[in-house]
Amino acid sequence: MPQSATTHLAMPLLNSAIHPDVAKDKGRCFTRYATRAIVLRGEQILLLYTARYDDYTLPGGGVDEGEAIEASLERELKEETGASGVRNIVPLGIYEELRPWYKGDFDSVQMRSYCFYCDIDEQLGDTQLEDYELSNGMRPVWLSLDEAIAHNRRTLAESPKAGLSVQRELFLLELVRERLSTAA
Repeated sequence: MPQSATTHLAMPLLNSAIHPDVAKDKGRCFTRYATRAIVLRGEQILLLYTARYDDYTLPGGGVDEGEAIEASLERELKEETGASGVRNIVPLGIYEELRPWYKGDFDSVQMRSYCFYCDIDEQLGDTQLEDYELSNGMRPVWLSLDEAIAHNRRTLAESPKAGLSVQRELFLLELVRERLSTAA
C-alpha cells in the first residue's frame, strides 16, 4: 500500500468494475494503486486525448513504491500535462477495477484509482510523456465535460479497442458533471 493510502481509506468507493474475463476466477492477483486528477476551469476540464484509442482520460497514473498518493498526483499531472502549482487537493473517491494482467507473473490486477479535484497554475509547461504515451498520440487538452462525455460514449459504442479504461473515464466524467450540476 502506498504511503498515505491509509489516510484515504475513508474515501468513498465510487464504483467497482470487473472485466468479464476475470468475473469467475481472478487467479493470482495483485493490487495497483493510481491517482486521477480532476482539474476544472470554468466549463472546461483538463484531459488527455490519446489518438490510438480515440478517447479522453483524466490525467493520472500509477503510484510508485513508497510514494505518497498526493505526490503521485502532482508528479503525474506534471509529466502528462506540464501542470505546476498543484493545490487545493480535495478527494472525490476511489474507482476500483479488476482486469486481466498481461504478464506471466499474475493473472489479474485490482486497480484502485484515487480520484481528486485540484487546482493548478494557469499555464501548462512542457510534458514529460513516456515513449509509449508519445507513440499513442497522447496530449493534454482543455475540453468541455459535455464534449468529452459525448466523445467517450461514441468511442465506447463504436471502437473495438474500448474497454474498462474508457468505461472508468466515462463514469468519472459523468459523476463530475452530476456533482457540478447539483452544486449549482
